[in-house]
Amino acid sequence: MTKTIKLSRSTVEKFISCPRCCVLDKKYQIKPPSLPFTLNIAVDNLCKNEFDYYRKIQAPHPLFIEHGIDAVPFKHNDFEKWRSNFQGIRYFSLKHNYDFGGAVDDVWQKKNGDLIIVDVKATSRNNFDWSETFGKYEYAKAYKRQLEMYQWLFKKNGFQVANEAYLLYFNGKKNEEVFNCQLKFEVHLIKLDCSTSWVEKTIIDTVNLLRSDIFPKPSLKCEYCNYLKKRWQLSIT
Repeated sequence: MTKTIKLSRSTVEKFISCPRCCVLDKKYQIKPPSLPFTLNIAVDNLCKNEFDYYRKIQAPHPLFIEHGIDAVPFKHNDFEKWRSNFQGIRYFSLKHNYDFGGAVDDVWQKKNGDLIIVDVKATSRNNFDWSETFGKYEYAKAYKRQLEMYQWLFKKNGFQVANEAYLLYFNGKKNEEVFNCQLKFEVHLIKLDCSTSWVEKTIIDTVNLLRSDIFPKPSLKCEYCNYLKKRWQLSIT
């Protein structure tokens, strides 16, 4: 029997953006350098604490009222597990022998029982415009795919899931006249119409690649592959 492959949302996203980096990461534990986004994590935690208050009392957050969302933060015994980076919400496929999961930021429940999947992001940009960002940058499209993968996971765990999902974007204001040890944010609640139709096939394709002996060529669109290529070219001149 083949060994169970345990993979995350980020593994599948790497497969989409660069199969070679996916193989290097998952099979050889060779990862590109990265820095911890400690400020983003702080914003994430503070946001979760605030939603947990409304989850406890089962009341709508003021953002829901402002944007006409008839829902409350979802209350469930497994919620803390779903939010944990080391556990998350998971699905095990007997047919393809994989264990796929991801850690969700928040979940809201509509009156009809449908779950709304939410992800929290933080940035600091002048004149933040989501439509422009989504049309211009691949990472924004990856945010949508992230939500769709989480939607798929909840469906596979037997939950009713709404088609819409939300990005809760905190944009740090960096042109305030006075700092006074306070970082102020603009809050953008971005509604996305999602589809999970592509998710399962893409997970299976990722698993099949990781089980194979195929070592994909570098992707022309991958910044890490292009960096390594240029560095190698300079080293042999």
